[in-house]
Amino acid sequence: MKNQIKAVFFDWAGTMVDFGSRAPVMAMQSAFRVCGVEVSEASVRAHMGKAKRDHVMSMFADEEVSSRWIKAKGSHPGEAEADALMIELEPAMAREAAKASKLIPGAKAVFEGLIASGIKIGSSTGYTHTMMAEVVRLAADQGYHPQTILCAGDTSEGRPAPLMLWQAMINLGVWPARTCVAVDDAPVGIIAGREAGMWTVGLAGSGNALGLDEAAYDALDPTTRAEMLKSASVDFVEAGADFVIATIADLPGVLGSIEAAIAKGLTPGAAPSLLHHSVTG
Repeated sequence: MKNQIKAVFFDWAGTMVDFGSRAPVMAMQSAFRVCGVEVSEASVRAHMGKAKRDHVMSMFADEEVSSRWIKAKGSHPGEAEADALMIELEPAMAREAAKASKLIPGAKAVFEGLIASGIKIGSSTGYTHTMMAEVVRLAADQGYHPQTILCAGDTSEGRPAPLMLWQAMINLGVWPARTCVAVDDAPVGIIAGREAGMWTVGLAGSGNALGLDEAAYDALDPTTRAEMLKSASVDFVEAGADFVIATIADLPGVLGSIEAAIAKGLTPGAAPSLLHHSVTG
């Protein structure tokens, strides 16, 4: 039977690599620290998924970060300060991302299954090409090599704009968007997928929402994990996700539901009563 889904587009950190999306937190905290400003993990995670310079500017707009910057530097942070901080962030992100490039359990099997089925694979990220260079190489060594990779700076705007996803569609030669799926561990990526006109799947367990590395996640007792996943799913549902699952390993079942929905003539977000939001752990 012909595939109803033509392409699946994956985020990177917290989705296919770097369980818990730890690298961006470590790198951002390091870059701010070099500038004499301590920032909390919560402050970093509040804006995860955006292009990293946009991420920095969003953090500057946070009252807590802004007040700490003013106390340390004597003036409000702005565009010039963001440019200076990016000089520190580029190598820090490249270093931390490379250290956290292990594939998330299930990622390779999902990738191989989709390729075997003739479904095209694209990806997008808030990282720059410099930040991604070693990650791409190490992921390929583990068997994951998407057919197109869009990074921050490749389009005029990053997430939540849909431009990277649209450009990835062009690169792969697939359309319409309603036959494509965007998978992301941050609500901003879900918004981008919705704006692109794609089906969207949020990952509540492996990424930014919980922020736990693989060992800490696996150590959770089933009841606690279920409660945390349920809580984490709320932001994805509010962002418009068609489905919310725990990790990439749970994706095949959801793709089956999307295939069935497309076959019935349904479009992304059009008939939520016929679909379901579920998290498993």
